[in-house]
Amino acid sequence: MTNSIPRARIVVVGGGPRASFFLRQAALLPERFDVVGVHSRSAETRTAIEAKWGLTTYDTVDALIDLKPDFAFVAVARVAAMKPTIAFADAGIPVMVETPPGPQVQDLRELWARVGDTGLVQVAEHSMYMPSHLAKLAAVENGLIGTPTSVHVSSNHLYHAVAVMRGFLRPGFGPTTVRASDFVAPLVSPVINDVWQEDQSAQASATTLATVDFGETMGLYDFTHFQWFNPLRSRRLLIRGSHGEFNDNNIVRLSDSDIVESRVLRRQTGIDLNHEGFDLDNISIDGRVLYRNPFKGRRMSDEDIAAANLLVGMSTWVLGDGPEPYPLANGSQDHLIGLAIEESAASGQPVATAREAWAK
Repeated sequence: MTNSIPRARIVVVGGGPRASFFLRQAALLPERFDVVGVHSRSAETRTAIEAKWGLTTYDTVDALIDLKPDFAFVAVARVAAMKPTIAFADAGIPVMVETPPGPQVQDLRELWARVGDTGLVQVAEHSMYMPSHLAKLAAVENGLIGTPTSVHVSSNHLYHAVAVMRGFLRPGFGPTTVRASDFVAPLVSPVINDVWQEDQSAQASATTLATVDFGETMGLYDFTHFQWFNPLRSRRLLIRGSHGEFNDNNIVRLSDSDIVESRVLRRQTGIDLNHEGFDLDNISIDGRVLYRNPFKGRRMSDEDIAAANLLVGMSTWVLGDGPEPYPLANGSQDHLIGLAIEESAASGQPVATAREAWAK
């Protein structure tokens, strides 16, 4: 994968944590990405970026457009992302915008009306690019558990979780009905943003449970506030199908006339006396490798691999040798349903989403 893709010239809008997250992926793959410019409105942030990454910074988006990059990456707050996204698309430059692509439903509609027909805008949704998800998706698409019927996600919040549901179920862009409730209970949060907290007392923390009725399939959303940071809360994924299910890494299914069980196995090098370097090697089921790490030797975490997969996919697409990595329509649909989850939890009433313009 990484040996067949030309180097892409990219520019980045933003200087916060998410911009830094993707700048790190580009730095890990210098043979694939040449970051030719970064924009931030803050002079202090520009100075910090230059010092940390050794990159050239600019004080306007127009300056980045003048560089004529292969693609742009917009990683700023959702309320500020639409303007530069439209500017790049209007200039004919492919652009990947951070999740979500707009704050509210009306913003999504306005963004689609402005740039949807250009086909230039992708969304930086990397959840389904996680190695374990890609391995399980390959197994599901090969019919291992029959027709997928439901997905229970307890890991990421809102649009990220919806992206996982839709990634496995492929429900399209039709109407949905969402029913959600919030529950509050005490919980200790020892780690937030990778920083150990001095306050180890239990605080009131909300858990949102929601069902998403896609019509013929359904999703179950289960998320506790700050769950992705909290080592006291595990992540779970249950994918059910007509002939079996994935329960995290355990599989039960009907094979011919027998009930059989399997496990998703991860080969991780660099453990104990293994000298291959600390890397994910592959993920397999019943001896069949379903995912191979395309970035072996870089010692990347799974989330780094997912983000790098997404960036490489964007590069491959803009350079004319691959499919769209995550089209604006998908990112808009994810956020549409995520907003419905929030609305239903706040009101205590079901919320229906309709077919939107991006469904075409």
